Amino acid sequence: MSAGSQEEAPGGGPTVLRILLGSQLRKLRESKGITREAAGYEIRASGSKISRMELGRVSFKERDVTDLLTMYGVSDSAERDALIGLARQANNPGWWQHFGDVLPNWFQAYLGLEAASSLIRTYEIQFVPGLLQTQDYARAVIMLGHAGATADEINRRVDLRLQRQQILTRNGGPQLWAVIDEAVLRRPIGGVDVMRAQIESLIEASKLPSVRLQIIPFQAGGHAAAGGPFAILRFPEPELPDVVYVEQLTSAIYLDKREDVDHYAMAMERVCIDAEAPNDTPEILGKLLNEIGRPA
Repeated sequence: MSAGSQEEAPGGGPTVLRILLGSQLRKLRESKGITREAAGYEIRASGSKISRMELGRVSFKERDVTDLLTMYGVSDSAERDALIGLARQANNPGWWQHFGDVLPNWFQAYLGLEAASSLIRTYEIQFVPGLLQTQDYARAVIMLGHAGATADEINRRVDLRLQRQQILTRNGGPQLWAVIDEAVLRRPIGGVDVMRAQIESLIEASKLPSVRLQIIPFQAGGHAAAGGPFAILRFPEPELPDVVYVEQLTSAIYLDKREDVDHYAMAMERVCIDAEAPNDTPEILGKLLNEIGRPA
């Protein structure tokens, strides 16, 4: 997968999930020395259709994926189920499709990855991670980026963010490992009352079995990921590569090349080392909570 903003392709479903599945099918085909033409014949199609599938440019028929896996000698039921399940998820519109009027295509791809992931590691330097934001904090952040939006649009964006958070409490949902710079917690987004409520919410979130939260204190100085926020997503299917997500103002970059992922993974490991231990997070947040609102 090359770097660059991802756009939704015809047929619905997150583009990135199709690319991931196509990449795995290509690797399986090449490992068996099977040509695209032969694979196409197997599913009553052409070699060019296989090429488009492997590039993630078309939707996947479950029957085609099943036939290709058989042709490629994939007999392990867990591996077959994982890849067929990924095909099903890549084709089906996600719940977020109802928010298409306020949701850019490049972020729809991320929501597909987020929903399919088993582990989300994220580093934030400006805002509380979206998956951990309170309603009022989310509203304040969204209004910063959409100052001219109508009240209805703001409400829909807030609702979208809150619905995303349900993955943290669903059965089989992903683990979230978030590292937050102390500056995030001292930046008065929405005012004192909003920040107090947000920090209280983070204290509760840090107790969830699905959440690991660390704070990087000011005294840690500079650190490996000072360049900006990012997320690394891992998937339950062992054959699927991790994906790095770097959000920009009007687009996003998705990276799954090994050297790129390794670079970000090392940066993430460094910030985890620089940060305070997860067990200390409630105490750190409690002290910050006591400081907020005090006269300077």
